[in-house]
Formats: sequence, structure tokens, C-alpha cells
Amino acid sequence: MLVNLKLLGLIDQDLSNLKKYSITVSKATHTAIPPNYPVVGRDAFRTATGVHAAAIVKAYKKGDEELANSIYSGVPSHHFGLEQVIEIGPLSGRSNVIYWLEKRGISAGDELVDRIFDAAKKSERIFTEDEIIALIGPAMAAGKSQTN
Repeated sequence: MLVNLKLLGLIDQDLSNLKKYSITVSKATHTAIPPNYPVVGRDAFRTATGVHAAAIVKAYKKGDEELANSIYSGVPSHHFGLEQVIEIGPLSGRSNVIYWLEKRGISAGDELVDRIFDAAKKSERIFTEDEIIALIGPAMAAGKSQTN
């Protein structure tokens, strides 16, 4: 209800801790939050699809956080203290890989991007962070830049 009231402009309260509160209540009541639950579910602002990710990345690069957080979502994530999460999987594009690496301060050289992208296309699911780190290699994961 709070989310709808915020989106309708009927309340102006800071809801940036809504997810934290929801997790606290979930734990206290031993009630799981479904992954696809709006705003506070694990998947609420998550995408691994190339077209979605490319649009989000373009908006971020333009400095338009409002657009990035609402382009494929009816609920702007930053209104609730959250952000879009771009992951890597079989439906991802190169922009997913480049964004993922750059977000973590890892140089997105062509060889590394191709390695991760090719592995993602052969996968049947979204990669975990540990799986991507394994593809990167220990030296690169420690923050060292890649040279082509």
C-alpha cells in the first residue's frame, strides 16, 4: 500500500528502508518474501536480458537515474533506496557483461568480455557472482586491469 501511495504522490515519506523493514518482518514472522514480490522481492529490479540491460545502461551513462530506474519498471527503484541489478545469463548482451565488470572496477577488455559473454550464451541460467569471478580469473578479480 505504501508503494502505491508513493507512486500516486499521495505520500512523500522516505521509503528507502522499506526493503530492510520487510526483511526484518519476514525474519521475525518466519514468512519468506517471494522472489518476484514487487519492490522488496529479490527479483524486483533485476534483469539479465540484453535489451533491458542495454537501455538501463544507456540511461545511466546519460546521467539520467530517473529513466534508468523506470525504463522497464513501473516502480522507480531509487524511490525505495534500491537500484537496478544487471546480471549475466543466456539472454544477456555484451552490455550486460561490460556493465557488470565496470560496476566492480574491472577493466572490460574485449578478450574478457568475449570469454564471459560466450560462456553466458552456452549457459542455461543466470550466473552467480562466484561463477563470473571464476571466468575472470583470480588476478583480474582482485582488481587488476586487463590489457589487450
